[in-house]
Amino acid sequence: MVVDGRAPDPREARSAPEFIALLRMLKDASGLTFRELSQRADAVGDVLPRSTIANMLGRTSVPREELLAAFVRACGCGPAQVADWLAVRKELAVHGERAGTAEASGAAPEETAGHSSEPPTVPLPEPAPAGRRRTGTLVAAVVALVVLAAAAVTVTLLVRGDDDPPQSRPVTGPVAGRTVQIRSVHSGLCLSEKRDSDSGELYQVPCEQETIPRFSLKPLTGDAWRIVTDHPVHLKGCTGVWNGVRDAEAPLQDQECGKRGDAEEFLIEPVGRPVDGYRVRPAHTRLCVGAERKSKERGAELVQTSCDGADRGNLFSFDPVAAETAGG
Repeated sequence: MVVDGRAPDPREARSAPEFIALLRMLKDASGLTFRELSQRADAVGDVLPRSTIANMLGRTSVPREELLAAFVRACGCGPAQVADWLAVRKELAVHGERAGTAEASGAAPEETAGHSSEPPTVPLPEPAPAGRRRTGTLVAAVVALVVLAAAAVTVTLLVRGDDDPPQSRPVTGPVAGRTVQIRSVHSGLCLSEKRDSDSGELYQVPCEQETIPRFSLKPLTGDAWRIVTDHPVHLKGCTGVWNGVRDAEAPLQDQECGKRGDAEEFLIEPVGRPVDGYRVRPAHTRLCVGAERKSKERGAELVQTSCDGADRGNLFSFDPVAAETAGG
């Protein structure tokens, strides 16, 4: 188990599901998001897409060797720990289960692969080095511009708090069957897939541009809703959490309906009086949908994230649009 930020010992796993559970604990111990893990893997020449991580952690069978090695390296494990994970993975792949943990087998700590029984500490990622500063007249000009900009920001913040919505557009609640753009109240941006990608993942884009797919809402039993999609290429589908993964930071994805169970069902809850916006909560976790790291930036990915008290990035409006302009 994870204690004080320490990584779990893979030798505790006696089955493939237990092995996957320890991988989830390893990710939690690292403190890294799917994006950060992917970036760390890429920096050392490994291939580890975010969607692949989510898929791996949502399975009940052991992953491929190269995928496992890339993942545990990205989490901060050294060569000795990577070897431990691979050894346990091989044993489970061949036999389906293991007799027990290293402690249960009676082996002394120093006899188990030559490593200490103390779980390894997962190092935190180092901050990126700062870029070089330019000198001379350019610096003076930049300083002058920064001073002017800071003064303008100060005046603006006296009028409007920094966490206020970027625009005062009214919010609209869910209505069955209506074609909508799903807009983040926090950023003023709308949900859309990327046109040059078949992943189905959702991002924030300007609402003024043509967004895909078309979204509409279908009420289900109880208080749940299904977010139905109509894609110009892939046709009908549903929005859901990637592969039904329960972890925070799991991406939202449009896919064929029926593949992810209640990870394709959402609770849509009004917040505030009058209503400030609507929380969208995956039914299988009761977490919230929001932009990654609560970003206001264009291109930020939509993920399953925590529901905090401030609701920054977690509130949406279902703005009605004419069906023929909702997609292309």
